[in-house]
Formats: sequence, C-alpha cells, structure tokens
Amino acid sequence: METRELRYFVTVAEELHFGRAAERLGIAQPPLSRAIQQLERRLGVTLLERTNRAVALTHAGSVLLREGRAALDAVEAADRRTRRAAHAEPSLVLVTKAAASSELLQKLLDAYAAEPGAINVDILLCGPGEQERLLRDGRADVALLHRPFDSTAGFDTEELRTEDQVVLLPAGHHLTTRPHLRMADVTDLPDLPLPRWPASDGTYPDGPGPQIRDHAQLLQLIALGRASAVLPESVRTHLRDGLTAVPILDAPKVTTVIAWPPHSRSQPLALLVRTATTL
Repeated sequence: METRELRYFVTVAEELHFGRAAERLGIAQPPLSRAIQQLERRLGVTLLERTNRAVALTHAGSVLLREGRAALDAVEAADRRTRRAAHAEPSLVLVTKAAASSELLQKLLDAYAAEPGAINVDILLCGPGEQERLLRDGRADVALLHRPFDSTAGFDTEELRTEDQVVLLPAGHHLTTRPHLRMADVTDLPDLPLPRWPASDGTYPDGPGPQIRDHAQLLQLIALGRASAVLPESVRTHLRDGLTAVPILDAPKVTTVIAWPPHSRSQPLALLVRTATTL
C-alpha cells in the first residue's frame, strides 16, 4: 500500500462521507472513489459498505483504520525525527501533562544533567491525554504517562512509581473533616461535580461537571466551590490555599511510567530511561 492510499482511506473512514473527505484532502470526489476501489481490489476485501444514503466501515475497514492511523503516524514521526536529527545541537523532547509529576520530573532532569553523555532535554507540556499522540507522531522522543488514564500500547515502558488518589475539595467543605472517602462519596456530590476533560478530538463527554481545559483552571474552580476532582496523591506537593485533599480508599492506583518508541536506538534516550529507573 502507498502512503497516499492510506491517507485517502483514513480520511474517508473518519468522515464516512466521500464528499467531505474529498474536501478535506483537497481533491475531487471521483478520483478519491477510484483510489478506494483500487485499494479494495488490491487487498481483496471490502473496506466500506456504500449505500445511496450512508457509508459504513466493515470489520476489515475498522482494522485498516486502526492500523492505517498507526502507519501514518510512524511515517510522520520518521520525518520529524529525521529533520531534528540533522540539527547541529542534539536534544531529546520529553512530553508530559502540565502540572503532573512535576516533582519527579525535576529530579529526573537534575539527575540526567549530571550524567556523562547527557544532552539537552526540551520539555513539551500538554493537555490531558495528549502525550500519547505527541509521542506516536514524532513530536516527542519520550513521555511520562499515567496508567490507567493513558494507553501505553505499542511503546516500551518502565514503571517509575505507583500512588494512591485523593479528592480535591474546597477548604471548609463538610467532607474535608473525614479521614478518608470512597468513590461513591465523591460521585454523589451534586454541588461539586467532577470535571469533564476533552477527548482526543476536542469534544467533551456529557455530564453535569464543568468543561476543563487545563490544571490551573480546574484548581480555581475547585477553590470557588464549583467542582471537585480525583487526582494522584502527589498533587499535595503543590496545593494552593483554599484546597484540601482527602484520601480515597477504593480509587484505582495511578502508575507513572516513562515511555518511548520501541524502535529507538538513541543512546541519550537510553541514558535518560536508566536515570529515571534509578530515582
């Protein structure tokens, strides 16, 4: 398969509409339809079920959509990493969610900088759930991910630490006098709904909680008594005034991992991973 064919198919599969897909790709609809038909003939499978009113993915089409996205990400990552490798000053790009694992990250950067053979590490801060995409498409060389919230499928990983979770409440709330809570206590707070974070496509799930874009916005809304949030226990290290953290006994534990592409042969990256696992 050609990269062009994969890009055409993925666009049609995402839009489920040949007209909109052609507009996204900047081509006419007839050559796009012919390209998809040629791809189906070459593979010997039906990828799309077409009717006068709708386009739907077959099971084979769903598989190619998933694999095609990964293949296109790999091509884009190869392009980006090759161009960066040509720069006179070598560096690593580490992506992490803003305000997450900040204490661990600082210790890692300090320890790595002291190692012979270390190179410059550029930090790329992102929103929730974006680390995985940035690592897959080549904009980052290594990432700090947090299971079970982030997927590590397809990456090499090393676990760095596992921690419990707490609920952040506005100071003075009646539940802050309790030594610990359970998830049922937290999800049943009509006056302090849990926040809604955007999905990878930018849309928000349905629910009563406020739409949140970043960590600073979340903390301000909690302090104002408009929301609560369940977060890893390490959030205690940078709590602001007006917030209280209460342990949650039955919340899933959060494991911070360092993740990188399995095909990487970078010695500086290997040194960074070894440094992280010794902390």
